[in-house]
Amino acid sequence: MSKFVITQGEFKTSADPDTTISTLLGSCVACCLWDPIAAVGGMNHILLASTTRNAAKSDLAGVNAMELLINDLLKMGASRGRLLAKAFGGAQMIKGLSEIGPSNCAFAMNFLEMENITCVSSSLGGMLSRNVVFTPTTGAVRVKTHQSTEVEIVIPATPPAPACGNDLELF
Repeated sequence: MSKFVITQGEFKTSADPDTTISTLLGSCVACCLWDPIAAVGGMNHILLASTTRNAAKSDLAGVNAMELLINDLLKMGASRGRLLAKAFGGAQMIKGLSEIGPSNCAFAMNFLEMENITCVSSSLGGMLSRNVVFTPTTGAVRVKTHQSTEVEIVIPATPPAPACGNDLELF
C-alpha cells in the first residue's frame, strides 16, 4: 500500500487502488477530484486561493492549483465531464485574525461550480483542523477533526529606554 502525504501548495494523483493521499488542513483547503469510470483521482492542498496585489484581488494561486490537478487527471485518462469533487478545510483557526479560511472555502466552491464539477460532499469552515485521507481510485475519504487550542495573541511591551549615566556620546 502506498501512502502519500501532501503539504501546502502540493498535489498528487494516482490510478493505483492501493494508494492513499493525505494532508492536514487548517485554513487551507484541499479538493479531492476523481473520475469513477477511469478510476483515477487526486488531491491538492491550497494554501491561499486568492492574493491581493496593489489592491487588486487575484485568484491565480487557487486556479493554478486546481488546473494542475485537473490537467494531471486528464493525462491519466479522466474525463473532465465525469469528475466528482469533495472539498475540505478552510477553518478560521484564530478568532478575529483573518478571513483566509472562509475565503479559501468560497474560492473552492465557486471554482467547482464554474467548472461544472459536482461536489458530492464537503467539510468546510468551522474552527477545527482536519486530517484528510483520500483513496483516489474510489473517491473514499476519511476525515478526522482536531480540537483547536485557543491562542491568545500577546504583543510584548516596548522595553524601556536604557538609562544614561552621563551625556557622553560615542561615535
